[in-house]
Amino acid sequence: QVQVVESGGGLVQAGGSLRLSCEASGRTFNTYTMGWFRQTPGMEREFVARFKWSDGSTYYADAVKGRFTISRDNAKIRVYLQMNSLKLEDTAVYYCAAGEPTGWGVSPNEYNSWGQGTLVTVSS
Repeated sequence: QVQVVESGGGLVQAGGSLRLSCEASGRTFNTYTMGWFRQTPGMEREFVARFKWSDGSTYYADAVKGRFTISRDNAKIRVYLQMNSLKLEDTAVYYCAAGEPTGWGVSPNEYNSWGQGTLVTVSS
């Protein structure tokens, strides 16, 4: 069983930056993918970015491409989500997930371990 824990959310002004962290534990990770999703009240959980551990490949949602960067900490089973040029519409609870997707890794159904979520609020 894999456990994931997020940290790093908070309040930031529009145009600012924030970095989220997600640490995983519980098994070897060579075949795993770690993804970031976000959710606002009344909406479905939305894909943000994902990092494939085996080859280091990344993939981003169009809404965050060029502003967000997902990266790995080589010393630990940890990924970061660097969020720059934040917009009001980036306000959400951000969730980290781990799994072994057979597809692109953009659907929540492809992940079986989830963190508790961390709130990111972007103010004007």
